Amino acid sequence: MANEEECRAALDKIAERLAEVDADKLARHVVERTISCRVPDLGLAFRTRLHAGGLDPFHTTDDPKSAQVRLTASSDDLVALAYDELNPAKAWAAGRLKIEASIFDLLRLRKFM
Repeated sequence: MANEEECRAALDKIAERLAEVDADKLARHVVERTISCRVPDLGLAFRTRLHAGGLDPFHTTDDPKSAQVRLTASSDDLVALAYDELNPAKAWAAGRLKIEASIFDLLRLRKFM
């Protein structure tokens, strides 16, 4: 099981990868949204804001359900997703990554998976 520090590093890695996306492509597909990532095996949740400039820094939250897009993954799966050791679409299909969002947000997310 990954620890909190490893999960934070994984989330930072995801933010770095998003920052590498072409700014025009990002602006075309991104609508400002709040995003939470719940890590149930550690009892933690993180929150950020996605916007045309990328992701704001992640911070812990006590209310992950208030975010517009909610992700849930185990600590090990979160780390594997961040380092391309686990495909997001396959993880979602296998139930290892749960995504709660509007249908429109899901379609936008698909472009980045």
